[in-house]
Amino acid sequence: MKIGIPKEIKNNENRVGMTPAGVAELVRHGHEVFVQHTAGEGSGFADEKYVKVGATILPSIEETYAVSDMIVKVKEPIEPEYKLVKKGQVLFTYFHFACDRPLTDAMIEAGGVCVAYETVQLPDRSLPLLIPMSEVAGRMATINGAYYLQKTKGGKGKLICGVPGVKPAKVLVLGGGVVGQAAARVAAGMGAQVVITDISLPLLRHLANVMPRNVVPVYSNRHNIERELPDVDIVVGSVLIPGDKAPRLITRDMLKMMEPGTVMVDVAIDQGGCFETSHPTTHSDPVYEVDGILHYAVANIPGAVPNTSTIALTNATLKYVLALADKGWRQACKDDKALFQGLNIVEGKVTFKAVADVFGLAYTPVEL
Repeated sequence: MKIGIPKEIKNNENRVGMTPAGVAELVRHGHEVFVQHTAGEGSGFADEKYVKVGATILPSIEETYAVSDMIVKVKEPIEPEYKLVKKGQVLFTYFHFACDRPLTDAMIEAGGVCVAYETVQLPDRSLPLLIPMSEVAGRMATINGAYYLQKTKGGKGKLICGVPGVKPAKVLVLGGGVVGQAAARVAAGMGAQVVITDISLPLLRHLANVMPRNVVPVYSNRHNIERELPDVDIVVGSVLIPGDKAPRLITRDMLKMMEPGTVMVDVAIDQGGCFETSHPTTHSDPVYEVDGILHYAVANIPGAVPNTSTIALTNATLKYVLALADKGWRQACKDDKALFQGLNIVEGKVTFKAVADVFGLAYTPVEL
């Protein structure tokens, strides 16, 4: 199979779809890999490293798409890429269709086979291709929240860990999944007082057993969330419903319950966001203020640490890329129920029900 690795063109997205080590494995399996010139540069992987393991370097994104049977990316195609997608071409990347109607319509029209990292799901309901970036995003959420808590950045002017004689900051983490646990652990390690919420009692029991003593698990409902807001310093939104829009847990009217300078970090912004007042931002313009509350809603948080992120992502995706390349997408998805769950749009048909429901589109079960 001919596999293309284009350069990411989303704002400040320095990750790349595959490391040279991953490309080497594809070449060993007999596949041809085409990497766009400087695609890996932002992650610390020069063209020479890809050439050394057998890849061919192409000068443009247009040529990379044109020659490839399958495209392996990090982020969803953006508007300049829509016209490059070919009928029947496999695209393997993060899509997050449920919060992006123009992208959904464009991929339906293009007729490609869209396999979404974020909906590949194992029998235990875990999301193996979302986990590595969730681990990065959760850690970064706390680090960025602490940074913007500085008065010079628009925050309250609090040091997250405090000092002897001065209380540390209070961090509220909404959602006890991979992102939430990562955010809570980093916040706890920095010395903050942490409250983490979830609706799963078994998960809350687990968190009570494994989290540091300065992390308090609390059942998630509006009353309990509102009770924490008056003295909170950082709120991390990390609730995810695979393939669907994130629930709005902080409404506009709840902002007035918080002190000015409170920082809200919406890690779920890829799926529409956990806060009513959230809208996507970029690394070049990451924050904005609503009613005195600072919002950080960068849609590609792991892109700030691309070397770590690209290696972690390739570690997770490579086995699935190899299966798609070795067997073709139809057989690979028949053989692997987790990969089967990743099929969102197939040759003009929406095959993931949550995406169809969000936009009122016709749903075609992928078996058909």
